[in-house]
Amino acid sequence: MYLSAAASGGGSSFTTILFLLLLFGVVYFLMIRPQQKRRREAQDLQKQLGPGDQIVTIGGLHGTIVAIDDDAATLEVAPGVQVKFARQAIARVLPRPAAEEAAPAAEPTIDDVESTVVDDSQKKD
Repeated sequence: MYLSAAASGGGSSFTTILFLLLLFGVVYFLMIRPQQKRRREAQDLQKQLGPGDQIVTIGGLHGTIVAIDDDAATLEVAPGVQVKFARQAIARVLPRPAAEEAAPAAEPTIDDVESTVVDDSQKKD
């Protein structure tokens, strides 16, 4: 009787260990791995920062990087107003504006307008 109880306990411990391993695998692939990937991307972004980049901090402050060193970045948030932030506080880099904006469409001249006028008086019904 004692022997059969020990034998049945061995199977339940195997399923318990298997369940714990499965649970750890799910937690790893759904929580730990994506967080590590986001952290790596944030570190790469912070390494590529340089003067002239327009950024947004984690607090929502928009500014342009004036100077940067190993652990801090100096931002210009308004003309003549500079603040210093930790590199880790930079959430994202805004895309640089196009160097050459699209030229506004030329206004039509009188010659263009006259050539598009249709003369209805010559139509015969």
